[in-house]
Amino acid sequence: MKLIKTSLFSGIITLIRISSGFISSKVIAIYTGTSGVALVGAFSNFISIVLTFANGAINTGVIKYTAEYDEDKEKLKSLFSTSLKISFYCSGIVGILLLLFSSFFSNLVFVTDTYSYLIKIFGGTIILYSLNSLLIAILNGKKQIKVYTIVNTIGSIVGLLFTLILVYFFKLEGALYALVLSQSIVFFVTVFMIAKSDWYNINYFKNRFDVDIFKKLSHYSLMAIVTALTVPVSQIVLRNMLIGSLGIESAGIWQGMMRISDGYLMLITSSLATYYLPKLASLHTDEELRFEIKQGYKIILPAVFFSCIVIYFLRFLIIRVLFTSDFNQMSDLFFYQLLGDFFKMSSWILGYLLLAKSMTKLFIITEIIFSFLYVVFGFLFVEYFGIVGITIAFAVNYFLYLLCMIIVFRKLLFKL
Repeated sequence: MKLIKTSLFSGIITLIRISSGFISSKVIAIYTGTSGVALVGAFSNFISIVLTFANGAINTGVIKYTAEYDEDKEKLKSLFSTSLKISFYCSGIVGILLLLFSSFFSNLVFVTDTYSYLIKIFGGTIILYSLNSLLIAILNGKKQIKVYTIVNTIGSIVGLLFTLILVYFFKLEGALYALVLSQSIVFFVTVFMIAKSDWYNINYFKNRFDVDIFKKLSHYSLMAIVTALTVPVSQIVLRNMLIGSLGIESAGIWQGMMRISDGYLMLITSSLATYYLPKLASLHTDEELRFEIKQGYKIILPAVFFSCIVIYFLRFLIIRVLFTSDFNQMSDLFFYQLLGDFFKMSSWILGYLLLAKSMTKLFIITEIIFSFLYVVFGFLFVEYFGIVGITIAFAVNYFLYLLCMIIVFRKLLFKL
């Protein structure tokens, strides 16, 4: 599978995701305002954290070892069977916790127990969400990119339809319920598509629990848990800081900026997730790795740079089309946010080597350090520069992370 070919399929997914995501953002902005956008962002972060624990944080490991064991059916059977059991038990435990402590989690995320029933619905459907993410990880690892594209496309469309209908009738509550329900429905589509695949056999999921497979997956679980706790939590801390110092409207404006950033970068991040992780996991020599990294930089960085330039000069139009006049202050955030995006993608191309080669300790250390620095920079720069400071913090943090990755992989990059 070539990077360009994968990028084309990823592009299909991405265009639909971007379109549906931006339409959803527009609808949410119109019906709920800046405060609604901020609360939807907070709940999205909470969902990301919970879902990581709900499937045992094994998705990255499943992708890596599915690609690695692709020619060994017995190992695949052990991998898929063990992964299914982990996802089932973990999602069951997390679901019960959400049901029992729904008021606590509602207060934690929304500072009110009004949405405790929403948390209960999330707890009741999380097993479908968890199993769906596992099956998609298997498709990714097996490089079933066409089926992967179809499933993700359907997921985006279902999510958009849920958002449009529920937001129209129920405003903010509708937007929150759409986040919970849409991916649970897609599980049934994913099962149907996988059942039609040539490689599929129910016996792949019937083996006993394999302790050795569990130990291998646990390395990736640890890395995924750290990411789940550092990235969304750092955003939650920064969002609360903005609310406390500048008001919830400023937090909503920043959240809108993040949605634009995440949206247009989705093509790149999708290509990295669907191509680089399984590809890098299958390579063993420095020469192969060096060639693949160089190809990534040749293709990805020019695309990111061009996108940043276009988005910056169209920022006023983008705000007007995607949001409302309440978000006009967002125009001040674009320069440093886009600069940070460029540094982010430059560093991630190297950062995926940490995942592909199970460099667990270094991955955890860097995730914790740079998430902590992001929060520190955010507090400092917002104090001196106002809301623009949070994007300056983003850019500075990823520039330092890029330097760190270059130092870590200097022998691979600069062969002497």
